[in-house]
Amino acid sequence: MMMYLANIIILGLEIYSFALIAYILMSWFPGARDSSIGQMLGKICEPFLEPFRKIIPPLGMIDISPIVAIIVLNLAAQGARVLFYNILF
Repeated sequence: MMMYLANIIILGLEIYSFALIAYILMSWFPGARDSSIGQMLGKICEPFLEPFRKIIPPLGMIDISPIVAIIVLNLAAQGARVLFYNILF
């Protein structure tokens, strides 16, 4: 049961990571964030990206805070994976 829960949490973090990547890529296409999918991803992803944008200023026209956010999310997923597997085995 615990293994099933661990896999669901890790899968959720990976899916969220892909949602972040899709949301970031939508910024390259005009009007993509105004679509219904873009608005839905914005509601899901912006609360996670907002603290990073407050801490990390843009470098000219490039906002690197989403890159840092994805790295942090992947580190959290890796940490959860290690934590769960150490507890279970």
